[in-house]
Amino acid sequence: MTRLVRILRRHAARLTALAIILALYGLSLRPELSGAERARLAGRFHFVRRELPEPPGDLSRTVRPVHPSLKRIESWISSVGAAVALNDLDGDGLPNDVVYVDTRTDQVLVAPAPGTGDRFAPFVMSPAATQHDPATMAPMGCLPGDLNEDGLMDVLVTYWGRPPIAYLRRGGAARGSGLSRGDFVRREVAPDGGRWYTNAVTLADVDGDGHADLVVGNYFPDDARILDASAGGAQSMQHSMSRADNGGGTHLLRWTGADGGHEPTVRFDHVAGAFDDLGGFGWTLAVGAADLDGDLLPEIYLANDFGPDRLLHNRSRAGAVRFALLEGRKALTTPSSKVLGRDSFKGMGVDFGDLDGDGILDIFVSNIAAEFALEESHFAFLGTGELGRMREGLAPFHDDSERLGLSRSSWGWDVKLADFDNDGAVELVQAHGFVRGIVDRWPELQELAMGNDEFLHDPRNWPRFQPGDDLCGRQPNLFAVRSGGRYWDVAPELGHVEPGVSRGVAVSDVDGDGALDFAVANQWASSSFYANQSPAPGAFLGLHLLLPVDRGRYGPTRSRPGHPGSDFAGRPAIGAAARVRLPDGRTLSSQVDGGNGHSGKRSFDLHFGLGESDPKAALRVELSWRDSGGCIRHQTLQLTPGWHVVLLGRSDTTAG
Repeated sequence: MTRLVRILRRHAARLTALAIILALYGLSLRPELSGAERARLAGRFHFVRRELPEPPGDLSRTVRPVHPSLKRIESWISSVGAAVALNDLDGDGLPNDVVYVDTRTDQVLVAPAPGTGDRFAPFVMSPAATQHDPATMAPMGCLPGDLNEDGLMDVLVTYWGRPPIAYLRRGGAARGSGLSRGDFVRREVAPDGGRWYTNAVTLADVDGDGHADLVVGNYFPDDARILDASAGGAQSMQHSMSRADNGGGTHLLRWTGADGGHEPTVRFDHVAGAFDDLGGFGWTLAVGAADLDGDLLPEIYLANDFGPDRLLHNRSRAGAVRFALLEGRKALTTPSSKVLGRDSFKGMGVDFGDLDGDGILDIFVSNIAAEFALEESHFAFLGTGELGRMREGLAPFHDDSERLGLSRSSWGWDVKLADFDNDGAVELVQAHGFVRGIVDRWPELQELAMGNDEFLHDPRNWPRFQPGDDLCGRQPNLFAVRSGGRYWDVAPELGHVEPGVSRGVAVSDVDGDGALDFAVANQWASSSFYANQSPAPGAFLGLHLLLPVDRGRYGPTRSRPGHPGSDFAGRPAIGAAARVRLPDGRTLSSQVDGGNGHSGKRSFDLHFGLGESDPKAALRVELSWRDSGGCIRHQTLQLTPGWHVVLLGRSDTTAG
């Protein structure tokens, strides 16, 4: 025994180190589900995949022409642009229309969602020849919205090489009478903006004046010549993988007026420098807007590929925009990159939802989290409820992605939180992949990521990323389901396999049956629509929250079951909030989303899965919104499960 003690003492340091290594290894192992339990979780869902209509033209292209100095990394430069949105474009009351960008032809297409009938022929939404040079410009995103507030759905298209273009719906056509290219008028929203490289945009009433503004997140520096294959000189990349501040900047276009009719217009004021002193020059790939402190002014989340993400506290008033930078609090055991606002990760998607079921909006952010590669972490920033700390500059959120099973998946892009089986808990759909090829280029990317920042800005110092190279090109997208306090990926069991790497995710209930469907935009491949045919979805509450188009005729708030029609016509109440009180004491919360994320846009409807609640019992629904004059209003309704349209008017509570 004495000899054993001497041996243990002699090797105590080594044994302690070994114990620590084994403990850390044990902590790094992810919990696993049994095959039976995984099958049970997956069995709650069933989706039927259909391809979106193919665009006309040559579909063989896999890269864009780029500036000569970027030719060696043309696959990297050509890795974005696929986008998709689901919404009600034809005015039939259902969000059963799809608008999407197909990168193979650089076209923006509009069509009925697959399986919803041949209500109109698919068509291409294209700019005028004087607005667009196809040799130096390319569409990157599509955002439906009633931009001129006339009750008809318009589409904003974002580009590389120029500012966005608004496609405004002409007035006069009957609701649900179909669509064609001639029904839209092209209008500039930033005519003197120069060359922008936009990869994210959302609608949000930033200054609380009752009108939705545009928050535009740009990537490459403004006035670069990224897609100009005949230009001279050299183009610059980011000057740091983690602290870059030489991106294009975030732009604010504040709504100032509009007209309807056969020649509709909309006017925005470009608010110069709105984000410049707040980290607004990161290389932005996703933008999110949500009211996180209850004042009906949206906070802004900027997910930056290069440069720390930013959460901006909104302290604006009508006509005067003001934000303050928020950062999380670092604890002793918290890595710096897990602190909100201090990360060095590659933000590429953002969405808001209640991840842990406490009734508080949380923030999920996609980064690069591929195993055996550039394994960073996704963020699941859970809200603490300490709203008063935001006035002190503190972001009341902490990352809990590892405990929730959401820290690691793959190279993540757009993400959407939604309840697809109506059990009262949100699922996550996340787009995955970078470039698909046959030669694995992870070693070269690892070397680039660890290199000296002084060399990054010059593309001549980069490894080659060209057609045939592969970086996370074949990982399936994530479909994560909550069970036992954490999330589990059941995408393999559901058989969700895409023909290419994915970028955008859009969500809506296209047929009004209460079961949410979704679409996926794929880069250099056909895109997909997934019709929800899950076996036994539970009860739900769906809300179409609308503001009256005629601001001079505000009546009392009215509601009825069903979907919008000629008797309940209005414009989406972007930013309006709803809290649903369930009989068991739980609270479900959501807000009308104006276009959060990377390149996928959900419809403007609110959807709540009710779990095991009585499908016939009335629910207490608390609504809060800003009217067209910027006044804060509140209303409480008693609504039974199912879809309801609510025309927001005078309310039982009003605040200035």
